[in-house]
Parts: sequence; C-alpha cells; structure tokens
Amino acid sequence: MSPTPSLPEVLARLDRFTNHEVASSSGITAGAIDGLSLDVMRHLCALSGDPHLAVPVIHVTGTNGKGSVAAMISRLLVATGLTVGTYASPHLVSVHERIRRDGESIGDDDLAEVLDATIEIASLMDTPPSWFELVTCAAFRWFAESGVHVAVIEVGLLGRFDATNVVESTVSVITNVGGDHTDFALGWRSKVASEKAGIIMAGGDVVLGQLDAELDAAVAAEHPGRVIAVGRDIDVTRNELALGGRDIDFVTPWARHDEVTLLVHGAHQANNFAVATATVEAFFDRALDDDVVADAAAQVILEGRSEVLGHQPLIVVDGAHNAEAALSLATTIDEEFSVIGSRLAVIGMLQGRDPRPFVEALATARLDAVIATRPETPRGADPAGLVAACHEAGIAVQRIDDPRVAVATVLSRASEEDLVLVCGSYYLVGPARQQILLGT
Repeated sequence: MSPTPSLPEVLARLDRFTNHEVASSSGITAGAIDGLSLDVMRHLCALSGDPHLAVPVIHVTGTNGKGSVAAMISRLLVATGLTVGTYASPHLVSVHERIRRDGESIGDDDLAEVLDATIEIASLMDTPPSWFELVTCAAFRWFAESGVHVAVIEVGLLGRFDATNVVESTVSVITNVGGDHTDFALGWRSKVASEKAGIIMAGGDVVLGQLDAELDAAVAAEHPGRVIAVGRDIDVTRNELALGGRDIDFVTPWARHDEVTLLVHGAHQANNFAVATATVEAFFDRALDDDVVADAAAQVILEGRSEVLGHQPLIVVDGAHNAEAALSLATTIDEEFSVIGSRLAVIGMLQGRDPRPFVEALATARLDAVIATRPETPRGADPAGLVAACHEAGIAVQRIDDPRVAVATVLSRASEEDLVLVCGSYYLVGPARQQILLGT
C-alpha cells in the first residue's frame, strides 16, 4: 500500500476538479437549476461505503444565518457530552475549517488521508464529481471513521440539489428565505422556499427561523412531521445588550430558558440561538438542561460574523453579502460598537449580487468613507458597481482593486477612535482577517 501523499499534493489534485464556488454561479437560480443532480454525489458516496448514513444528521439551510445556527447547534450538542462533527462552507482561510470535530478543525494528516482516498474512488467514476462533492464526501467519511455521535451539516447552495442533500436528516432547519440565487422574477420567494424545503425528510422534524407564507407552503409539500417555527413555537422574550454579547430569555416547545448570556454580537443572534436550542431539543425530544444552554451560549464562536479583531481602531469583519445581512450588520454596528471617530469600510462583493440594495442597507450604519475592492476569486465583482452605489447613497468612496492594498490603506488612515469594517463576501473577509491578525 502506497503512503498517503502530502496535503499540498492532495490539495493540488483536488483543485483539478471543477469548483463551482470559484466559478460564476450567478446563473444558478431557484426553480431553474438545469443540469444539477444528486446522482454523481450518490454514486460517490455509494463507492465510499455510504458514510453519509453512518451517523444521525441535523441538516441546516437558509439564506442568512445558517452558518451561525449550525455552529450554535454544534456547541449545544458538545455541551451535552456528545462528540459532534460539523461540516460548513465556505472557509475563511483553509479548507480544514469546513470539517470539524467538537469545534476543532480536521488536522493535516487526516485531511490528506480522507481526501486522497475520496479522490482515488472518484477515479473509478465515468462522470467526475465536483470539488465540493469530493470535500463533502470526505467529510462524511471522516465523521464515520472518527466516531462522531451526530453530524451537523450546513447546506452549500439552496438545498434540494446541494451535494449535502444525500443525507437522511433527523431534524432539518431552515433559518429564513431571502433573495440569494434568484432572478427576482414573479414568484421567486416561493421558488427559493421550495429549494430550501427540499432538504426536509418526509415525516422528519423541521425547525423554521421565521413564519412565512411561501415557506410554510413549501414545507408542507415535503410532508414533514413536527414543524416548529419562530413566532409560533419559539419566541425570544428578552434580548438586551450585554458586555460582549446579549442577555436573552426565550421559549421553545420544550422549555423556557431565562438569564442566558450569549457571547456573540448582533441582536439577530438571539433568534438564531433560540432556533438552535429548539433544534437540539427536537433532536433529543426533551428540554435541554439550563447549564447545558448556558455553557453553550458562553462558548459559541462565530468567525467572520461581526467578529472583533482589534481595538484602537476597532476592527470588525463580517461576511454579510446581501441586503438582509447588511441591514443586520448595520444595526449591530449602531447598537453595539460605539465609536467617537469615523466609520470606515472596505467592501467587496461577488458577481451576480446587486451592490445597490447592499450599500443602501449598510448606509444605515452611517459610514463616513468606503474603499471598494475586488475579492481575490474569479467570481470577484468589478468594484465599479460598489462605487456607483456609494455615490448614490452619498458615501465618500475610493476604488482600490487589490484587496490587500485596500485593507492596508484603510488601516493606515484609521485613528484610534475610528471603526474599520470589512464586509461583502467571505472571499474578502477571510484573507483580510488573516492579514489583520498576522499583521502582514
């Protein structure tokens, strides 16, 4: 048996496969997904021994908040004493971040081994899998082999035809329905809801982060078991600003949880944590102990989501990439990050996203100046659209195409009293985060 190649060698082999994340996906819209199928993913998993069926799964989708909810679900499960696998995308810096056990990223040796084995199996297939399908199957293999008790799987794109949707979930979660991956033609909301509801297992529990007529209809069409929804079965009854986060009270169908200190920024995260708690309680079909909820709330880490990287100046990074997320971010900045100086931002977006509603939403944070840049990916959008949107919103703007230069420039201009914000895409935030933390 030949030794496993080094991780750089394996990653180089992986990068030969089609990666839709770095190619343009602007043409993929809900309800018009020609050519997408789960057949290749099912074949790859079958050749690998069906690792996606080895452990119970909680499956999470949604336009915004799915990454936060998945991380919160994982932390709650760990607090109960279970060993938990988490699969998420995209990554900020390294592919390791996508595959975690009890919050810790997979190591180099394990990643090389499981990816190499999956790529070898792919060589037997007539139709090659995509980059994302390979990484997803590798995650399933590692979870099965490393003895996790439950896996929390975040959808990559929409839901129904996402590579993760070969799993048979115990509980499904839909955080919300928003305007990503749609052409905004008449009926777009119902189409997006239908694609997201496609992850629901017939007879299985589903937790909804919002009450929405189109979503309710789409969910009903999948014939779920229990449907547990915010605004009907889940309610945040107190949500107050606290040092480093929020003090919250909330109720689920199983329990009332009071005096919970959630150590993450953003009022919207209280709703996410309530959804996560209800999801885990649905998984166990019982209330979680108060100490489990408190422990998890205090240990949630949300990298790249209203994350503070420095003080004097205050540096905040956030992967917000659409108008809904930008409005939540702007509200968080206004409510939780008091600064007496200027509010400066570096913004870069991907192709296929409309910069105008994004900038209009972010403008409510009263930005003083923006540097528009281009994320380092083939999908990075020309900054001209952001420049025009900033002009229309009355925000002073400068264009610097190189994102490293853009970040360095804003930091060089910021005084100790200022706020520096980096947002618009994880493909901007990830490298910027590393640049800021490493001081390079």
